[in-house]
Amino acid sequence: MRLVSFVVVFFIFMGGISAQQNASDFWAQWRGPLGTGAALRGNPPIHFGENQNLKWKVEIPGKGHATPLVWNDKVIILTAVPTTEKGMRDTNENADHPMTPQTTEYIHEFRVILINRSNGETIWEKTVARELPLEGIHELGSWASSSPCTDGENIYAYFGSRGLYCLDFEGNVLWQRDFGQSNKHMSFGEGDSPYLHGERIFVLWDHQGECFLYSIDTKSGKDVWVAKRDEITSWSTPLVVEVNGKLQVITSAPNQVRSYDYETGEVLWFGTGMTRNVIPNPVYADGILYLASGFRGSALMAVDIARAKGDITGSDAILWTYNQDTPYTPNLLLMDGKLYFLRVNNGFLTCLDAKTGNVVYAREKLDGVSTLFSSPTGAAGRIYIASKDQVLVLKGGDKPEVLAKNLLDDDFHASPVVVGNDLIIRGFKSLYCYSE
Repeated sequence: MRLVSFVVVFFIFMGGISAQQNASDFWAQWRGPLGTGAALRGNPPIHFGENQNLKWKVEIPGKGHATPLVWNDKVIILTAVPTTEKGMRDTNENADHPMTPQTTEYIHEFRVILINRSNGETIWEKTVARELPLEGIHELGSWASSSPCTDGENIYAYFGSRGLYCLDFEGNVLWQRDFGQSNKHMSFGEGDSPYLHGERIFVLWDHQGECFLYSIDTKSGKDVWVAKRDEITSWSTPLVVEVNGKLQVITSAPNQVRSYDYETGEVLWFGTGMTRNVIPNPVYADGILYLASGFRGSALMAVDIARAKGDITGSDAILWTYNQDTPYTPNLLLMDGKLYFLRVNNGFLTCLDAKTGNVVYAREKLDGVSTLFSSPTGAAGRIYIASKDQVLVLKGGDKPEVLAKNLLDDDFHASPVVVGNDLIIRGFKSLYCYSE
């Protein structure tokens, strides 16, 4: 009997280890295995193009800037496909906006697509919602900009005002959630992604209305807790970190950066310092939390999270700050002890020592890059930056040496994904997989 018990416990234990190893091997949610933008292993190609190291290329129906996710031999993407059917909308809906957002009169199909990673063939395509998007978007945005996530058992697809959907890997919808209609600042559209940790999925609902952080049970789709927030629009994705054996949920937004107790939703600490329109996610490694924003100003701070208690504004919990050339839309990349980021939405790259905040190099102009909205991805000590018509590959480290300038006939707002030796990039027109 003891032998049977031992065997059962052993396999449960090994199963848990296997799941953890799998999660680190793949790109299971926005910004990769640790939320840093870097792959933990793998060696994707440096040189690639239409006739070089192209494993496969497939056209994508509709439009979406959601970064793909990869689990085992599957690739998951989200897209919004316009139909020929018109819907009803209020013609005065965006009349008070000084900048006219992009709107549509056509009903869209919001789809989840599962693709075979080996050959690019579509395994299934599931329409989870069919409706007219009432919210406007930025002229360069899309109605499918939030990246999905997976625990290897189910897929969690978030379409903002269209809701959150849990699907199995056969394409069956197991549950869905409706959060209402979002009202983002200036009708710039939605794009924040959910964050998955354990059996919880976290959705940050920050807009020009009542704001909430939702902790949702992945099995049932029901709320574990909901925290009301005194906030305005943000597009940042939450992050879960472990501090002294307890889990915290970190959010970054214009009014405050906050930490919530993972189990209860209680606010543990908070602080000010970000600009408006926060988009970059919190990033964490080796006990230090990095927070950044770059809309009409620059803000970057490193927080010793073990010291964070109550109001951390101006406290000794803040290790260092850097208030220039920070990103607006692109996220931070943390790789090999260095923090890389682009200035606002353009091609100037800065690198800091992540521990000290000391400048390694600053405002280095990237050849051929003017405006970009994707985030840099790290792998094998290299940096991959996708923009219009090209993907740059740079050597990580003390100097921004360009290893390759790969010209492609496409535009890229989704960020590159690296799994094993595969580099997967979603363009406006196609999904690409490159591998040597």
